[in-house]
Amino acid sequence: MQTTCCDKELYEAAARVIREAAAAHVTLATAESCTGGLVAGALTAVPGSSEVFLGSVVSYAIEVKQKVLGVSEEIFAVPELGAVSEPCAQQMAQGVRRTIGSELAVSTTGIAGPGGSEPGKPVGTVWFGVASAHGVHAGVKHFDGSRDDVRREAVLYALQLFHEEIVKK
Repeated sequence: MQTTCCDKELYEAAARVIREAAAAHVTLATAESCTGGLVAGALTAVPGSSEVFLGSVVSYAIEVKQKVLGVSEEIFAVPELGAVSEPCAQQMAQGVRRTIGSELAVSTTGIAGPGGSEPGKPVGTVWFGVASAHGVHAGVKHFDGSRDDVRREAVLYALQLFHEEIVKK
């Protein structure tokens, strides 16, 4: 099925997450930077998503990451860290889970391109955070292609993370 938000592969991945979350009685939330709400868009394209998807914070600006999600100021003071880092992704996921009150949250923060690369952080670098009652963790992926390609692959991976966490439960 093609929707206004996403192609068939994304829609099917989102539909699987919604089905699994409903069956497991798990509520979901997202904190998105480089994906700009596309993960939430994919999830809410699925009928019945309102049963499990509580909401999202699109925290494109550093100020929003800090004020709304509670990301520590210190992260942005360290050149090796900043918005595209493990602690930022972790704190974004924790912050949206706390703010929205979901059981499971996934965050995305990265460099979609075409510009914006930094030493050690080329275009296509995306950090993902996952927060649940079991704790928080983060990982990094590197995607190739255009800005749209990077964002699409990041959305697909975020949906995969939701799936992996739900089936662990």
